[in-house]
Amino acid sequence: MENFYKKIIEKLKEDPEREGLRDTPQRAAKAFQYLTKGYAENIDEVVNNAIFESDNDEMIIVKDIELYSLCEHHLLPFFGKCHVGYLPDGKIIGLSKVSRIVDVFARRLQVQENLTKQIAETLMRYTNAKGVGVVIEAQHLCTMMRGVEKQNSKMKTSCMLGLFRGNHSTRLEFLNLIK
Repeated sequence: MENFYKKIIEKLKEDPEREGLRDTPQRAAKAFQYLTKGYAENIDEVVNNAIFESDNDEMIIVKDIELYSLCEHHLLPFFGKCHVGYLPDGKIIGLSKVSRIVDVFARRLQVQENLTKQIAETLMRYTNAKGVGVVIEAQHLCTMMRGVEKQNSKMKTSCMLGLFRGNHSTRLEFLNLIK
């Protein structure tokens, strides 16, 4: 990856050996590997059997999980917040695991629509919940820095599964609680 970053710098007609750029290819490669570390992570290992028996049948919400990802179309960052809710059916997941699931998928080349669905489907698969709701609101640098250059635009996406999709009052409760 370092060599590719050096070539990019050269294609920009910059000198990769000048003081400020001398170590940039190495730093950029390390940064890109970190920003895409989700490819090296395994969901089973992340969840790590942190699924617990529970008689709780009320909605559980983890709100304002910050996320950082890279747009798969332009390789530019998008960032924002993810809100996750689920209705347990005999099992709950460890609190930190919800944020870790968000990070695994966010740290891949992504589009927000797919990211939202991946998080919801994964939580549903591991908890066998009665329903799962995920809402992401994010700002995309591909929209802010290039193209239409709309600085204040935000994209909101949602994925509702089970009772969050089929039961209007469950969906409304979730949406009201994440406001």
